[in-house]
Amino acid sequence: MNAGSGVAETDPVVRDIEIVNQRGLHARASARFVQVAGGFDAVISVERDGISVGGTSIMGLMMLAASPGCVIRVSASGPEAEPAVEALAVLVANRFGEEV
Repeated sequence: MNAGSGVAETDPVVRDIEIVNQRGLHARASARFVQVAGGFDAVISVERDGISVGGTSIMGLMMLAASPGCVIRVSASGPEAEPAVEALAVLVANRFGEEV
């Protein structure tokens, strides 16, 4: 039994996030996603239409072809899973920092 917060490390944090930027999850947006995801002690995956890829793979994220209006499911597990998912949700909501 692990001492700690009482939350099992295997319980992932999951959030559905709508892509709201003008160009979707293209190369630059994917690179920003990977940069943010890589800053956390968490294993992150992203799923769309039954296809799941690693959250730190630019090519994997681009292969999801998530266009504006698509919903992706972000899952994370590990010590920083919750802040990782929150940061990624904020990144997507802020259109990956792109101009409107």
